[in-house]
Amino acid sequence: MAEPAAPTDAVSEREAEVLALVGARLSNAEIARRLFISVRTVESHISSLLRKLGAANRRELANLTSSSAEPTGGHDEATLASAEPVAPVAYTRRDGLNIAYQVTGTGPIDLVLVAGFVSHLTLDWTERRHAHFLHRLGTFSRLIRFDKRGTGMSDRPGTLPDLETRMGDVAAVMDAVRSERAVLFGYSEGGPMSILYAASHPERVKALVIYSSYARRLWAPDYPWGAMPEDRARYAAQVELGWAWEADMRQMCPNADEELARWWGQRCRAATSPGAARALIEMNSLVDVRETLSAVQAPTLVLHRRYDVDSRIEEGRYLAEHIPGARFVELDGTDHFVAVDPDQILDPVEEFVLGVESSKPPMSSLTTLLALKVEEQVEPARVREILQGVLGEFHGVPALAEQAGVLATFDGPARAARCGLAIVQRAVTAGLRVSVGLHTAEVARHGASVSGAGVAVAQSVANRAPRGQVWATSTLRDLTAGSGLTFETRATIEVPSLGRRVELVAAMPS
Repeated sequence: MAEPAAPTDAVSEREAEVLALVGARLSNAEIARRLFISVRTVESHISSLLRKLGAANRRELANLTSSSAEPTGGHDEATLASAEPVAPVAYTRRDGLNIAYQVTGTGPIDLVLVAGFVSHLTLDWTERRHAHFLHRLGTFSRLIRFDKRGTGMSDRPGTLPDLETRMGDVAAVMDAVRSERAVLFGYSEGGPMSILYAASHPERVKALVIYSSYARRLWAPDYPWGAMPEDRARYAAQVELGWAWEADMRQMCPNADEELARWWGQRCRAATSPGAARALIEMNSLVDVRETLSAVQAPTLVLHRRYDVDSRIEEGRYLAEHIPGARFVELDGTDHFVAVDPDQILDPVEEFVLGVESSKPPMSSLTTLLALKVEEQVEPARVREILQGVLGEFHGVPALAEQAGVLATFDGPARAARCGLAIVQRAVTAGLRVSVGLHTAEVARHGASVSGAGVAVAQSVANRAPRGQVWATSTLRDLTAGSGLTFETRATIEVPSLGRRVELVAAMPS
């Protein structure tokens, strides 16, 4: 056999691990199982080694290393030894709370990971397969992670936050790490929030990845895969009572071994309390982002395992079918959690993320519109006087539109509803009779002017609302789950732009 040529490129630590296992005469499938990577990744490493070491074939490659050496090949040593030192946890403040975040990885693209039910920034690294999932994300991205308020290492507020509040935490963390635009990767519970953020802030989302997620949790006539309310309530109570090592785990990862099960329980108990876990499930049961899917503009990849026990594959297909241009990848398996066979997930994710091209700045975004009906003939200056201060308090932005007399926009539906209630109260003090209409829709913005079919809907709702009341479409109501706001159904209207009838609900003062 000819002497191999001198290496032209340095062999990476992961390639050295593969080389040792090739020398031990393991098959590609055996190497993949030993290193917790995919067969495709093993083949890629072997091709690279053949080129770098000048070997003509696999047999020559095997002869370059001693088959008698005991290969290491465990994630305990292999993954974390080759990873950069785990970065410290940092904090950013929002709404008087500390939001914990961590940045790792050396890749060229920012990627914000929006975790599922719970997370814990430091304990997430202590299980070898989950550590591999995080480490590999960092090989092709600058990985930005955070613990959602109320879980992990972030502060515990008095009540659990809604999607709108958690969206604001994403923006706060991106600002803290100076990330202007990033890929958003949401899995499980993190999916709906990522979808809503991508639709509401398209200028900050380069691409969207959704794994094993859903548009809503409860059954509906056009969403037959959701659970019945009584089943979800029973499940929430069961999780609270069994908040131990096996709590929720057998549904999330039925193939977990004892090592993963022990870690799951430790991480869950550190991340949140039993009562908070139940409240999270109850809040998520109210989430519904179906109406926002069409407003997502970012390139989107949706992945789902074929026999996922927690969320059915039809739910992944539904997301991909309703997000414009989304690509759907069906994966084999039953496990919901990302730490089981992580490379099966990450192979298509890496290909997608590295293939995302630069796009033009978005011209529209998902926005909550507030329209006003004033019963008297009042000077516009008087109306502006009523609005002055109230909009600023709730982060509303005055806007102009042909289809509406008085209009403001919000990047969060709950703030818009609370602002509407405050406007009604201030109008009473000023001796004016007003009503407010709210709707969440995709609108285009041109300076101070906004346009889109949703503007006319918001004004129509305001015109129908009785004096002194704040009415909204059910689209807005569905996006405020967990906000503490309550709504009562009042009427239905035909909305041609949506092609169906929509419920109108009244926002009730607290």
